[in-house]
Amino acid sequence: MPIATRASDNFTINGYYKNFFVVYDVSDYVKPGQLSDDIIGMVSSRIRLDSRLILDENISLSVSYGIAPRVQDKYLSLNQFGYSSSGERRYRMNDFYPRLYPPKGKTPENFVIYHNLDRAFLSISINSLDIIFGRQAIAWGSARAVNPTDVIAPYSFDELDSEERTGVDAIRFRLPIGFMGEFDAGYLFGNDFKLEKSAFYLRSKFYAARTDFSFLVLGFRENLLVGFDLTRAIGGAGFWLETAYVIRDALVKGSSSNDSNYLRSTIGFDYSFGGLTYGSIEYHYNQAGENKPEDYFASLTSSAYTEGSVYLMGQHYLIPAISYQITPLVTFTGQFWWNLSDYSFLITPYIEYNIAENIYLAGGGYIGIGKSPLFTTDQIINYPIFKSEFGSYTNSLFTSFRVYF
Repeated sequence: MPIATRASDNFTINGYYKNFFVVYDVSDYVKPGQLSDDIIGMVSSRIRLDSRLILDENISLSVSYGIAPRVQDKYLSLNQFGYSSSGERRYRMNDFYPRLYPPKGKTPENFVIYHNLDRAFLSISINSLDIIFGRQAIAWGSARAVNPTDVIAPYSFDELDSEERTGVDAIRFRLPIGFMGEFDAGYLFGNDFKLEKSAFYLRSKFYAARTDFSFLVLGFRENLLVGFDLTRAIGGAGFWLETAYVIRDALVKGSSSNDSNYLRSTIGFDYSFGGLTYGSIEYHYNQAGENKPEDYFASLTSSAYTEGSVYLMGQHYLIPAISYQITPLVTFTGQFWWNLSDYSFLITPYIEYNIAENIYLAGGGYIGIGKSPLFTTDQIINYPIFKSEFGSYTNSLFTSFRVYF
């Protein structure tokens, strides 16, 4: 964890430096003659500063800014490929251009610099009520691998750095209720304050019968989500159930969309074996997905994927995971994604070494097993014909080096 640097009694600043080195095997995904090598790579650095200024006993200002230079194969600058992604659906009323170099209008090649003002919010406490206004992180869900209720700014399974949720522009009200209970409500501002690009939510959380319950009503991009989440202990194991049902275009009249409503649900258990080994297993149901691989590509244009942050293409998944502490400073984590619809797999091994206080070295990969896709011979648009989900993405290996300060 980062150590805050105190510049004064009312001002703190901390942050991190991260470096990622990634190699991709693209042999099955490019046309002949496009690349001289089947293996291409990227080196990405990220520097982030988080600051907090206490303006008054009950008022504080938080700001976070990050910059990310990247050296990569030119092919990666011109093409977006790899694992499924929730895409760019940020709830931000306005923002600067995300690329510092090359500037807007110029074609990126081997060297690119990105930047992001990821936090800029005021926190105001009035008695027991907290009001948070500005760019902030908003996320929900108790599931470990796939969170059906988390559609604001989720990370898909292939994110190299998921430590910080992407900030969204919002006003949020949080009020504690009873023992471990809470009422949470907010409005998220979309591009240029447009209602069809914005979102609102009401969420309640309470504790009863040794169980944490949560209920969510979320209106996003004119759709309506009703969510339910519970967690509790069963014997020595943890249990969770997280479910969301989305009603398409519920907040707009006269919609001509043919997209259907859909249900997403995750149920899972976890258990600690003797303190050194931790295991979990989840089953995820995704009604927005398809059971036949040949239907995957067409379904990606539905609102569940373009607006609802769905990124898995199948319907049924089993996701076991294990974490083992090899030594006090070295931990191995492995996760296994099994698409039960097309019997493809994704293996995600990860090992981390805590070199010194706040310094970490890690390595891992994303290895898909399944039938590779076919590509059309269309000279204008070269789109895939899926034979499986996890066999359709590039395999990759990566290392990371992180320093917190």
